[in-house]
Amino acid sequence: MCIAFSASAQFNYEEFCKKTFKFSTFYVAANGGTSVSDVDIYSVTNGLQTSTVRTPYDYNLSMGIRKIARFGYENKANTFYDGTENSWSDGANIGKVSGLEFLFEANYTRQQGNSYLDQHHFLRFVEDKYILKGEYLADGFADIKYFETSERYRLKVNNKLSFNAGAVQRLSEPYGYDPLAEWILNTGDIHYTNLAIQEGYDIDVFASEYKDPNGNVVATSKEVWESVIIPNILSDYSDKKRDELENKMLQSFVIGFDYYHYTKNFWVHGWGNLMPYHYDDGGQFTYHKYNNGQWYDYSGGLIFGYKYSKQLGTFVEGKYNKYWNREWYDFKLGINYVIF
Repeated sequence: MCIAFSASAQFNYEEFCKKTFKFSTFYVAANGGTSVSDVDIYSVTNGLQTSTVRTPYDYNLSMGIRKIARFGYENKANTFYDGTENSWSDGANIGKVSGLEFLFEANYTRQQGNSYLDQHHFLRFVEDKYILKGEYLADGFADIKYFETSERYRLKVNNKLSFNAGAVQRLSEPYGYDPLAEWILNTGDIHYTNLAIQEGYDIDVFASEYKDPNGNVVATSKEVWESVIIPNILSDYSDKKRDELENKMLQSFVIGFDYYHYTKNFWVHGWGNLMPYHYDDGGQFTYHKYNNGQWYDYSGGLIFGYKYSKQLGTFVEGKYNKYWNREWYDFKLGINYVIF
């Protein structure tokens, strides 16, 4: 009996891997191009002087693996994944098929001279009665980063429409925290001079010399000090103080829906999520404190296409997110007319 039970309980890793990664795609790609043009800067402080601000070329290095079934409307013309695709449906609550789907993608991007490490990973398991999902998003351009898990009950109205409700857990930096708040005066101005001195800067007003913590002269006039150096000091100080804080866990209630209809000439795919209630743990850096109570977090997407005839068609695609009053979104729309 024991031997038979042990044999039946053995886990076949090879079979599991074959089933899990079947039809998945691993990809590595590099993309690049010209950035914004160089800019000439003129100065007349010591006679006419010209300097050129050069912006290096843009590029994107991508690596990832994905197993996500295509919806009927998705373009199958691309032979290869190159990491630049905007797959709007990745944000939907459910996929084209039931079961396990996943995406693990990292992009190192330089855009207009600024470099970002963007990441988007998720595991999604969908069945008729429930949805399980774990997701990590780091978008440097939108300045948003969080880890999210959700467990939802799913109610299928029919093969096109379903609703869901459940719980969401999010781990992120304490959004809403303002490191500069303690430096704000009663007049609304900021005491930037004391802050700069605390950060190691040396100010000699009479000699009109302003030195950084390493003793280098960074400004020789009040105008340059206030318009150029001080903004950098405030930005560096804010980043430093935020990095010192631990991530916060936020528990929320969520309701959502998914709708999918597809024919060759007309398709609609829409989804939405609303988090109307968030548990307040009373912590020092809870977002409830900065927002003065509850708030709404929500996300959604719409993909619409209609072919009026063999020649004329129109489309609208986009998704929108708002978490902690921070917004990021993508959209496109247009008309196609084929000339025979």
